[in-house]
Amino acid sequence: MSAHADVEKLGQLIKGIKVAMLTTLCPDGSLRSRPMATQDAEFDGTLWFFTRGDAPKADEVRRSEQVNLSYASPTDQRYVSVSGTAHLVRDPQKIKEFWNPLLKAWFPEGRDDPQLALLRVDVEKAEYWDSPSSTTVHLVGFVKALVTGQPYRPGANEKVDLA
Repeated sequence: MSAHADVEKLGQLIKGIKVAMLTTLCPDGSLRSRPMATQDAEFDGTLWFFTRGDAPKADEVRRSEQVNLSYASPTDQRYVSVSGTAHLVRDPQKIKEFWNPLLKAWFPEGRDDPQLALLRVDVEKAEYWDSPSSTTVHLVGFVKALVTGQPYRPGANEKVDLA
């Protein structure tokens, strides 16, 4: 696929999955993951998240910009893992673009909260698994694999390089 088609496909797979698990590298070399709400924006190769500038993940991103995000929607068999470069962004226009009044629960001073920041992740690589969601389709494929001795492959698995 072309880079444009890859971006489009990833956007379709991620769309509607509100929470991703963000994995960062800790100072001791271990990995840490936590749930993050993806901002609702047309995917163009960049993902956006609100965060606190003083959060441990912000320090981890400042030390090592390489991160991973995992998206899962088991009900319709969509799974996406993306890796890329993360940056803290404090652009008031971007903050205004994504701001939602419900965010005041985390940022009591609203858009003027001094700890308010965005985490921008520029996706470089991704892998996805996309399967038909019908139980019948899965069952037929599974039985066919048992009968034919061929491996069960329930859907598409692709690696994508956007860098």
